[in-house]
Amino acid sequence: QVQMVESGGGLVQAGGSLRLSCVASGNTVVIRHMAWYRQTPGKQRDVVATITPDGVTTYSESVIGRFTISFEITKNTVYLQMNSLKPEDTAVYFCSGRGTYFTGTKFDGFETMGQGTQVTVAS
Repeated sequence: QVQMVESGGGLVQAGGSLRLSCVASGNTVVIRHMAWYRQTPGKQRDVVATITPDGVTTYSESVIGRFTISFEITKNTVYLQMNSLKPEDTAVYFCSGRGTYFTGTKFDGFETMGQGTQVTVAS
């Protein structure tokens, strides 16, 4: 079983910065794809940024130039550096991961999402 655990959320003033972290924990985890999503009450969960282990990234148009996703493969950890934060960035941010892990007897696929971390940007 693989778990994604986010950290780094909090309250920040508009124009400020935060860095979110997410670690994939499990037995012999091999990551194929990781992503950050965000969701506000009453709205659907939207993708913010994605990354593959070889460094291919994509971003939502609303965060281009302000957010940077990165991946530390030796730690199975993905980061989201968020700069020039705006009140509309306020949301719960979720990390998701897809890949394979060792069950104890074989390798199996996984696709899972964390519990989320709250980011609040005050105007």
